[in-house]
Amino acid sequence: MPNVVDHLGEKLALQDIGAQMLDHPEQLLPKLVERAMLMTGATSAGISAFEPQEGTAGIFRWRHLRGKLAPFEGGTTPRNYSPCGVCLDRFEPTLTRHPERHYSWIAEAGVSCPEVLLVPLYVAHGQPLGTLWIVSEEEGHFDSGHARIMRELASFVAIALAMQQNQERLREALNQQEMLTREMDHRVNNVFAVVDSMIQVGARLATSTADFAKTLSGRLHALAASHALARQSPRASPTASVSSSATLRGLTDAIFEPYRSAEHDRFIVIGEDLSLGEQAMTGLALVLHELATNAAKYGALSADGGRVLLSWERRDEVLDFLWQEDGGPTIDAPPEKEGFGAMLLRNSVTRRFRGSLELRWHKQGLKVRFALPLASLAA
Repeated sequence: MPNVVDHLGEKLALQDIGAQMLDHPEQLLPKLVERAMLMTGATSAGISAFEPQEGTAGIFRWRHLRGKLAPFEGGTTPRNYSPCGVCLDRFEPTLTRHPERHYSWIAEAGVSCPEVLLVPLYVAHGQPLGTLWIVSEEEGHFDSGHARIMRELASFVAIALAMQQNQERLREALNQQEMLTREMDHRVNNVFAVVDSMIQVGARLATSTADFAKTLSGRLHALAASHALARQSPRASPTASVSSSATLRGLTDAIFEPYRSAEHDRFIVIGEDLSLGEQAMTGLALVLHELATNAAKYGALSADGGRVLLSWERRDEVLDFLWQEDGGPTIDAPPEKEGFGAMLLRNSVTRRFRGSLELRWHKQGLKVRFALPLASLAA
């Protein structure tokens, strides 16, 4: 005989889960497991969370276990050799009895499950989260009413989790937008500072007004070209042709061109040339552009005789870079706090490339070491 439908229990369960969604979203799944046990009279319950794995069908990891199976928290089972996998494939509540008779890993664990009700959990757009499973100590315990109630609760939780994911994506997008706004302000201020430096240095070295205008115009055009390389452009055509700047040497030539002069080359560049992926070129352009801009504002390139050494070499699976300035203003002490430019540089190296960065302020000039994984330069 079917169990009596507990409408009040359903209502309270939905209210409880709704409250968790607002106040403690991290407790949604544990609360679902607790409510499932309470409303079905089960002896154990938990979540088999699906984890995709490259080259395989993936695994399930047991989470939020309650009851007699709680000691197996964190255990794993194969996705395609599990009653949970069958439930996900069927995309509907599934009832199984004594699964240990069909799956050796359950029998080897010494577990007996007379009856198990499994309910699929999907977040959004068919994205599998895993399954909710509920265990009874007797056969014939679960009925269609239990399956319906658990499916409705699971669907409600899926909606709540999808809303939570959307909120997190929105928050991340807003944070990214704020970062981009600050970055844009920083770059605009840098452009003004670099142009001012070009005017001051050019005025001292020019032999005539015409010579000064021609030199300054050329450098401004080169500055615009290098700035374009450092700017992210989501509208860029994926079929655009690859220029010489798609190599590391081509990139350094474009970035450093505004700071070179006919009198002497202020850059010494040493290192084997290699091809760069589109994303790597954009990221590395930002790094080199930031270093060159900083040198023009405060460091070696702000003085007539200042010079910069940039070198790189392969070490195992990384490319080690050295940026060393000389001949600029004497550095008496490092900055008291990290400015936005340094933060932008650090984020580019460590977050975008997953590399490492070290800045040292020597008396004769700034020295920067950074290492980038070779794999990240091909992307």
